Amino acid sequence: MIKKLILLLLSGLVIVVLAATHTISEFKDAPLRSDTRYFEVKRGDSFVAICQRWQGLGWVESCLPYQVYGKVFPERVKVKAGVYELQGLSVLDALSKLSAGVQADFMFTIIEGQTFKQVLTNLKGAPFIHFDLNEADMAKHMRLDPAGLSGDRAFHPEGWLFPETYHYHAHSKASALIKRASERMHQQLASAWQQRAANLPISSAYEALILASIIEKETGKAQERPVIASVFVNRLNRKMRLQTDPTVIYGLGERFDGDIKRRDLREHTPYNTYRINGLPPTPIAMPSFDAIKAATQPAQTDYLYFVSKGDGSHYFSKSLREHNQAVQRYILNKQNG
Repeated sequence: MIKKLILLLLSGLVIVVLAATHTISEFKDAPLRSDTRYFEVKRGDSFVAICQRWQGLGWVESCLPYQVYGKVFPERVKVKAGVYELQGLSVLDALSKLSAGVQADFMFTIIEGQTFKQVLTNLKGAPFIHFDLNEADMAKHMRLDPAGLSGDRAFHPEGWLFPETYHYHAHSKASALIKRASERMHQQLASAWQQRAANLPISSAYEALILASIIEKETGKAQERPVIASVFVNRLNRKMRLQTDPTVIYGLGERFDGDIKRRDLREHTPYNTYRINGLPPTPIAMPSFDAIKAATQPAQTDYLYFVSKGDGSHYFSKSLREHNQAVQRYILNKQNG
């Protein structure tokens, strides 16, 4: 009789232990059934309040076990404000993320060849960014230095943002990101200018930035950029006008309809290098480091002309006659074909 009672007690104990183990396992591995990518913890939120929000959203069935957990481990339920990615996590793993302050990582990319206006437009639409920029204090954010420049050029932002992917946390200021991109460009430009080739027909790092922006807009092929640069350097040395279409387009601004017309080439704007001598007054886009390096260390060639071959590459010529033949081959024949 006593043996049977002991066996019954042991069996009951095993059942209780198994049930408790199963409950603990369920609690430990319970998923947070989040149906949105991001979840924001506001300043002053407690975990109890957060769990109640999760329960209201249907992400957890009950907050009671987590309230008990918080009583046992109070340090583990001290959450930090921020925006978090919680999809696919268990409730405890999500809580661990909130407690450690492992916020979601957002990225903003400045693409080489973009204009300042395009960058700002994209930045306004970037997720979870506090857009606090205005033209009045842009020079301050971008550390633009008027030394050596005059007039509007002293604080012109074009060209001063380095094309790169920048990481940020939610509610970061747009001005802080712009400042980082500007400082990066200052560093890269200064480094390239210190290593510039001798006898360049440009007299300052800023002129190198202008030339680099034109090179950037003329070709997307990195291997062509030093050769493109050599054409512009050769033309500047010979006092020839650069005659490059991207400067015409930039000068037209919003009036450009996607097709350069003869009247556009004839129109006198400060940027139209068919009508002005030398470089335009400012950069026309954000140049990559490859373009900056090409502007400061161009290839050594005798080329004076180039024309698009229609596949993203260019045909380079040393004489106007050869160039006209290339235009006939790659442009006119294609248009007439």
